[in-house]
Amino acid sequence: MDRILVLVRHGQSDWNLKNLFTGFKNPELTQLGIEEARAAGRRLETKKLGFDRAFTSNLTRAQNTLKLILGELGTPGVPTIADAALNERDYGDLSGMNKDDARQKWGEEQVLVWRRSYEIAPPGGESLRDTVARVLPFYCQTILPCVLRGERVIVAAHGNSLRALAMVLDQLTPQTIPKLELATGVPIIYRLKLDSTVETKEILTS
Repeated sequence: MDRILVLVRHGQSDWNLKNLFTGFKNPELTQLGIEEARAAGRRLETKKLGFDRAFTSNLTRAQNTLKLILGELGTPGVPTIADAALNERDYGDLSGMNKDDARQKWGEEQVLVWRRSYEIAPPGGESLRDTVARVLPFYCQTILPCVLRGERVIVAAHGNSLRALAMVLDQLTPQTIPKLELATGVPIIYRLKLDSTVETKEILTS
C-alpha cells in the first residue's frame, strides 16, 4: 500500500503575472501557467503515478491546473472534489491591488506583515492562521482517510492552502511556515506511514 499524496500549486495565473493580490478572486491561467500544469502532469507520468481521487479548490486556476495534469496522465475521469476549504487565503481589501501600489499606500513593512506573519490578517481578509483553521479539518476528515486506505490522491490548490497542509506534513511551526515558498506547477510527492506521518518526500522540479 503506497499511501501517496501529491500536492501541486496551480500554474501561473494572469494576476500572478500582473503582480496583483489574488486571494478569492478568479483569474485564469496564463499560457505559461497552462504549460506549467501540463509539465507537472508529464513529470508525474515519468514516475508512473496515476490517481484514484483528486481534490481542488472552488477557484478556476486550481481546477484548470488539475484538469491539465489529469489530461497529461490520460485519466481525465478521476473522481474529484472541489471545496472552498482549499481556496487561497482571502486577502480582503488587498485583493486585486498591485503589490507595489499596496506598499506605497501602507508601507513596505506593513504589507510584509500582512503577507508573511502567521496571525495578522490584512484588512477584511484572512491571516495564515485563519487559512490553516479551515484547511486542516478538511484534510483530516476528508483527504487523509483516502490516503490512509491506499488511494493515490492529488491536491491542486494554492500557495497558502498548501502551506497549511505542509504545516502538518512537514511539521512546521507558526514561525517557520510563513517562510515556506511553493513554486507554481511543481508536484510534491509524499508517501505517508500508517500513522499519517511522512515516510518520504520528493519535489519534482524536473
